[in-house]
Amino acid sequence: MPKKFFKKYMPDPEKLKQQKSLQFLGDRLHEPNLWHLNRRSVSLAFAVGLFAAWIPTPGQMAIAAVAAFYVRANLPISVALVWITNPLTMPPMFYFAYVVGLWSLGQDTPGADFEFNLESVLASLGDIGGPFLFGCLILGIISSVIGYFSIRLFWKYYVSKQWHARKNN
Repeated sequence: MPKKFFKKYMPDPEKLKQQKSLQFLGDRLHEPNLWHLNRRSVSLAFAVGLFAAWIPTPGQMAIAAVAAFYVRANLPISVALVWITNPLTMPPMFYFAYVVGLWSLGQDTPGADFEFNLESVLASLGDIGGPFLFGCLILGIISSVIGYFSIRLFWKYYVSKQWHARKNN
């Protein structure tokens, strides 16, 4: 089952519950769906983690953790998926978000005279901010919906494949 694949990389819930830095969460940390590996919790975790990955703030992991608490998604998977945006992938992903934002707002891309350096970016931050954030929102929604439904379909496919294998043996 897909459960075995995900379980191999999951931290031990009992060790996490004993962490002093997480005690402020109280009994909410003992919520079973935060740690269970089932189709619902994992697909919700993919939706939460992929959406939070497109939020351009340093606290993406905290946002993913809080969202996982509220929707009762698998906490470790939600937080781990945020690392899709890491220092290597962040520039191309966020530039793509900016281009998507420009395209969806019907604006033109910057001209050839635009220099991509810190001074130019800071000078035109007002012009860049709106399309960039809108593009992040669009891509966050799209990737979370695709992640949610693809995990659900993958899980259903894998389970039905296992049932057919058992039935044939």
